[in-house]
Amino acid sequence: MIATVRALAALLLCIGLLSCTRPPDLIGIDNVSAPARAVTDASRQKVFIATTREATEAIGVFYSGERAPDLGLSSVVVSIPPTHRPGVIERPKRLPPDPRTEFAVIEPAVYANANSFVAGINAELAQRAPKDRDILLFVHGYNNTFTDSVLRIAQFVEDTNFSGVPVLFSWASAGKASHYVYDLNSALAARPQLLNTARMMRATHANGVDLFAHSMGSLLTVEALVEATVSNTPWSFTGVNNIMFAAPDIDLDLFKTQLRRIRGKTGNVFVFVSRDDRALMVSRRISGGVDRVGETDAAELSALGVTVIDLSEIDDSASGTHSKFAGSPEVVQLIGSSLEKDNFDTKVKPPTLVEVLNDVPVMQVLVPD
Repeated sequence: MIATVRALAALLLCIGLLSCTRPPDLIGIDNVSAPARAVTDASRQKVFIATTREATEAIGVFYSGERAPDLGLSSVVVSIPPTHRPGVIERPKRLPPDPRTEFAVIEPAVYANANSFVAGINAELAQRAPKDRDILLFVHGYNNTFTDSVLRIAQFVEDTNFSGVPVLFSWASAGKASHYVYDLNSALAARPQLLNTARMMRATHANGVDLFAHSMGSLLTVEALVEATVSNTPWSFTGVNNIMFAAPDIDLDLFKTQLRRIRGKTGNVFVFVSRDDRALMVSRRISGGVDRVGETDAAELSALGVTVIDLSEIDDSASGTHSKFAGSPEVVQLIGSSLEKDNFDTKVKPPTLVEVLNDVPVMQVLVPD
């Protein structure tokens, strides 16, 4: 027992030390010598943001890891270099970024209220073809700074070729591996504001919303769904077609209880798991040895009535085992093809998302009987 605790402490210390070498924040920092807008062959993603983080004037930060009493509403434009490789975030190690080869985040804007925020989203939707007027609401995971979460959603949207409007819900993660409990409490405290954000999405002109949550963000999302059900306001999530959980950091026993409470109140539920997820292995130890949903056997999860996509055999993720959903070109293209073809929209056996795999026999997709 003592040896296990010491090993865990050493592992967390190593992770904490690695997090100290995190690249700099870069929100709103352009390159005077090579402005992002001047790189004509760069791709650009406008990301709308609802956040429970505290605003800050610190250079490049925009929103800190502190918790704010009110919901902040804003947007940024992420410039993605023409040299970008799927599954990779070419993040600058020093400032200013070089938009010819690195991600840059420019044009931060703040919205005064929900009405102006919704109007901004509607303006972006109007620029899309009618069939592409969808929203992807993305909830990030544990140990993410604001810059981390912005870069991740932009890379994910770029690599999936999602043609709708991305919206990031950024809760107040400290962005420090040693602050697991702080992050857990921040995620749970953000439940009412995620519900508010869902209501704002309903007020837009979008055809529909796909909700994607990663890691601890999955716990926040499921808890918000439970809260909506308990408060008899499940309409908060009306228009949410599909809910996707990637590497969910949720106690398996808790997840079973949550699913029973929200049964029939949501669209299709998809869970991406991987038995080699090292971050969830650590989380399991911290949590007393109880399995995490994201590392659970696919067959066991499938019996709960969700569709399971097993990524255990994927080994080409540039973002490690915990972020295969975005770090593996194969996986991110799978998700993108399914969103484009709306394969997530109806339950079929087997799911038509299997068809986009072609001859890549690395995914195991299970559906309940």
